[in-house]
Formats: sequence, C-alpha cells, structure tokens
Amino acid sequence: MTIPVEQLLAELEQITQQNIAFAQQARNYPPALLQARPADGGWTVLECLEHLNRYGNFYIPEINKRLLASRHAPALLFKSGRIGNYFAGMMLPKARPNKMKTLKVMNPIHAPLGPATLNNFLRQQQQLVDILARCRTANLQKVRTAISITPLLKLRLGDTLRVVVYHNLRHVKQAEKIIAKEAVSSPHPSAAGL
Repeated sequence: MTIPVEQLLAELEQITQQNIAFAQQARNYPPALLQARPADGGWTVLECLEHLNRYGNFYIPEINKRLLASRHAPALLFKSGRIGNYFAGMMLPKARPNKMKTLKVMNPIHAPLGPATLNNFLRQQQQLVDILARCRTANLQKVRTAISITPLLKLRLGDTLRVVVYHNLRHVKQAEKIIAKEAVSSPHPSAAGL
C-alpha cells in the first residue's frame, strides 16, 4: 500500500478524534453501563478501554522516543511494509471480527476499573493526536519502532501508527456495540441518546 503521508495522517487523526468523542460521551453513562458484562462473557466497556490503555503505555513512549531520535527528512509518500500492512489489516474492525488471543498482561478482564480508565484513554488519545501532528515532519518509512509482542521486530512508523489507531478503533467499536446492546436490553437513563 502506498499513500500520501498527509492523507494517511489525516485518516488516522480523524479516527482518533472519533475515539475521543466516544470516550467523552461515555463519561456521561452510568458506571453500571460501563461495567456491564456482555452476555457472551466478553469484556466490559471499561475493560475494552483499559486494554487499549495498556497498549498505549507501550506504544506512546516508544513512538515518542523514535520521533525524538529521528534525523530523516520527511517524505511525501508512505509505502507500507508487508508485515506492517498485514498487522494493520488484522486490526481493522470487520463485520465478523477475527478473534485474537491477547497477551495475559494486556488482558484487563475482572480488573477493578473506574473513571480513571476513561481519563487515561482520553489522555492517550490526545497524545496520539499530538504525535500525528509531529509525524508531518518525520519520515514514516525510515523511522522504525519496536512492537509490543517482541522487541526483535520493528515496523515502519507509518505501519505502527496504523496498527495502534486501527486497534483503538477496533475496541472502541466493540465498546459501542456493548453499550448499544445494554441500552436495548436494560435501558440506562444516560444511554438513551444512542
């Protein structure tokens, strides 16, 4: 995949802004709705966001470190690597999402979560917006970042950004579905606007 850098960054920023809007709206929902366990036993809304926070705790410092150390001139086009493109494609939400096993350390199931989870998610999403703005003066192809599953594999920065943002989108969509189902099955007064 080859894409103009500005187009890629604009798409990723738009998705991130939508994630911010979701989390800001979620602040208005009652805690019971955010902590409701789906009938299939999957994650709650807060667990979805905490999962993303845990990945953000790795990727945001990693991306910032690589951007700070970069001396490469920016490029107008970004060409995705084969492995990076594969990972990014896996993260995109689909009508029938492929199930993925998460690392134990990244699995927040049954963790005690509350409003701080939403606040952390919002803070990290704003940090991502800032990173995307700084990436306009970076070379998304030559700057490489480690990935969370192994430090031995490095992806092009553009691919890492796609993986992170698409992963966020994937779980925000999951959280939206949980809220929609919960609002229908047991209406919560603050969730009526769905």
